[in-house]
Amino acid sequence: MRLLFDWPPVWTGAFLVLVWALARALPLAVFGVAGDVGGGLLVLAGLALMVLAVWEMGRARTTVIPRRVASRLVTSGVFRYSRNPIYLGDALVLMGACLILDSVLGLALLPLFVRIINVRFIEGEESHLQQAFGVEYTKWSGQVRRWL
Repeated sequence: MRLLFDWPPVWTGAFLVLVWALARALPLAVFGVAGDVGGGLLVLAGLALMVLAVWEMGRARTTVIPRRVASRLVTSGVFRYSRNPIYLGDALVLMGACLILDSVLGLALLPLFVRIINVRFIEGEESHLQQAFGVEYTKWSGQVRRWL
């Protein structure tokens, strides 16, 4: 049985709550209007990446659920620029929230978030894709970066 907490959106949500809590515990007006605008743009870009990736995976008729077996290797659309656009979108949303909330300490959590996503999800997914799609995956992964 998989733990409920071991799903990428739950990790993203937990980190967003932590960023919010840090901003409340140590309120700083560091980024101001530029942080609100820049953060808003990052959140929108992150959400757009997620939507485009899910749409592209839907077009290919393969799963978007982590740890499920992919029926196709998706290399088109946003997958031409990032092997993990949904996780990249999560990170952009988290970074945008840090700017909007003036959470300087929250920014320090971004590398931890990326590390957790890499270890808990991406490494296993990439291993499965390598086994399932062999040379096609090797070629694509050699041309497209994991994050950006």
